[in-house]
Amino acid sequence: MTDFAIIATRPGGPEVLEWAERPAGRPGPGEVRLRQTAVGLNFIDCYFRSGNYPWPGAELVPGGEAAGVVEELGEGVAGLAPGDRVAYTMPNGACRTARVVPADRLVKLPDEIADEVAASIMLKGLTAHYLIHSSFRVEAGHHVLVHAAAGGVGQLLGQWLKEKGAVTIGTVGGPAKAELARANGYDHVIDYEAVDFAEAVMDLTGGRGCDVVYDSVGRSTWRGSLRSLRPRGSFICFGQSSGLLDDFRFKDLATASFTASRPSLFHFIAAREELEARAADLFAMVAAGRVVPKIGQTFALKDAAEAHRALEGRRTTGATVLLP
Repeated sequence: MTDFAIIATRPGGPEVLEWAERPAGRPGPGEVRLRQTAVGLNFIDCYFRSGNYPWPGAELVPGGEAAGVVEELGEGVAGLAPGDRVAYTMPNGACRTARVVPADRLVKLPDEIADEVAASIMLKGLTAHYLIHSSFRVEAGHHVLVHAAAGGVGQLLGQWLKEKGAVTIGTVGGPAKAELARANGYDHVIDYEAVDFAEAVMDLTGGRGCDVVYDSVGRSTWRGSLRSLRPRGSFICFGQSSGLLDDFRFKDLATASFTASRPSLFHFIAAREELEARAADLFAMVAAGRVVPKIGQTFALKDAAEAHRALEGRRTTGATVLLP
């Protein structure tokens, strides 16, 4: 069977993405060859494609999460067998029909988790997990603000935070996305196109502000995010879909003794034990129906450029999955 991949040979817009033959090869020691069945799409793919993040080589294969079936084991691999259903998240390289990956980055999929669902939650779901358990440990009664509440991570956060008993406020752009955010557990939803979201947050919290803000938007929201916090609140910036925080200064935190962090998922799953523990928590929540992933749209893998345009044009809701 011929192997194909989405590749880019230069940074740029979605137009640089090409469908090309790229043999996956045989697995080496400690590696596994997969036949991939579903690939998740995320904003980090756009950051790599555009050159905002450094490439691993002269050619880029984007894609940070996928599911598939084990085809072949390399020497020394234990605990896996051909035919096993598995999933993974890595910074890039997932937009392939077949791939060789390190075995220690794979987790087995429970029967209750479909391949498409797994491909939609390995990056987004594990991101939601570390954000609310490790970057800031959310507890019942905390007031939490989440930007892009109708997006893939935002929907999972809304549901998981509801399970934790937090008071949740989500921001979205437009009435349709507001309804989607409400359907995913948010107590209050603010359309930032219609009102100043920081003022609305203060009204909703009686002037107190939020304990934590989860901001994946960046340039267009960070100032309002800080204005939405209570004194000594936490600003967690885990993405920058609107651009880098070029004007952010350390002194901005002195306004009310805020704390800030810029976390990345891969630092929270670097250890095999941590990856397994977070994935087990995530799969258990999904299997029990306590967190329900929403796949808003699918594209053929070869149409990845079209999918990138839709994502960057804010024409997607929930998760986007690419099908090889």
